[in-house]
Amino acid sequence: MERWNFGANRKLMIAPSGTTVRGVLKKIMENLDKDDPSRPTVPLGHGDPSPFPCFRTTVLAEDAIVDAVRSAKFNSYPPTKLGLLPARRAIADYLSHDLPYTLTPDDVFLTMGCAQAIEVTIRVLACLGANILLPRPCFPSYGAHASSNNLEVRYFDLIPEKGWEVDIESIEALADENTVAMVIINPGNPCGSVYTHQQLKKIAETARKLGILVVADEVYHHLTFGNNPFVPMGVFGSIVPVLTLGSISKRWLVPGWRLGWLVTSDPNGILRKNKVVDCIISLLNLISHPPTFIQGAVPHILEKTGEDFFSKIIDILREAAHICYDRIIEIPCITCPNKPVGSMFVMVKLNPSLLEDVIDDMDFCLKLAKEDSVIVLPGVALGMKNWLRITFAVEPSALEDGLGRIKAFCQRHAKKQ
Repeated sequence: MERWNFGANRKLMIAPSGTTVRGVLKKIMENLDKDDPSRPTVPLGHGDPSPFPCFRTTVLAEDAIVDAVRSAKFNSYPPTKLGLLPARRAIADYLSHDLPYTLTPDDVFLTMGCAQAIEVTIRVLACLGANILLPRPCFPSYGAHASSNNLEVRYFDLIPEKGWEVDIESIEALADENTVAMVIINPGNPCGSVYTHQQLKKIAETARKLGILVVADEVYHHLTFGNNPFVPMGVFGSIVPVLTLGSISKRWLVPGWRLGWLVTSDPNGILRKNKVVDCIISLLNLISHPPTFIQGAVPHILEKTGEDFFSKIIDILREAAHICYDRIIEIPCITCPNKPVGSMFVMVKLNPSLLEDVIDDMDFCLKLAKEDSVIVLPGVALGMKNWLRITFAVEPSALEDGLGRIKAFCQRHAKKQ
């Protein structure tokens, strides 16, 4: 019998708690009826609006990339894995506009999109015996990376009836001497929520009392269209150290460009004193970096993009959010606790007991794809069984069509009274 000494690293065999959005959507898309090509698929489960003409990025950003390539100045490896200095300086200046203190390039580390910023953050914090507090519902990459790095996850609740507000009491009950951080996603993915200045300050004060840092996922920064303006968690960096995660992916509608950042919003220098910054630098020296020509284009993109572009996108998202909310509340088996006011998503509650032959949210999404060619993300992928995440960042006509098909599906499957 042959003997082999190698095997797979089973830590990378992501457990159910670390389910990825792509993995779940792939499973649902495999259930599409490929024998019925007459009805186009409506993708309401994704987080990438860039394929739709109304969500095209600004020409200025496209020209900046072309100019960076044609300059022949950015064909080499960058001189440091931390990112080109002009790009880091531009990001520091850009983020400092919303802060009561000034960031420096030394506070900014470039990553391959916000996804890599999440990975770096989790790996840096994954000390032996440590745990991290994640919101429920939560973007599942956090749980996936935590699982593969032996970092214990504890979930605190977001309260749907209060605009997905953080349940501070559950945070205090979950934390112990081994808790290292809590994650806040604002504007909210998957909830479409936006936290107020007062709510964020309370979170900062709670984290300080517990002796933990705050990881602020702000990849949807400034994509707000309700009464609450975007307030970065870094505003409270003097109260508690903050790791700010972001990118150009969502605000500029270019997720494929893979340019993100990890920023230490920490004017008191606590993260440096505790060697967190040294650990980030060490890890970045081991992994890939964003393409040099993308880094070269960043200063022009951040400094020169006009408010007219941003305003146009916000107007489109606001109208789409209205359409989404108005159509969903017409469907008896689906409840929408709040109209979305930020990001590109809304979380809605499914009541399978009102439907024939539908067991739960995953079953709903599989059958919806099979029968009506509409893709929606089941809440179980985000830690919320019998909820659904619906994206409204699609062409308005496609959104109306998709929501109409969901309503028709629910009517066909409604239990007879």
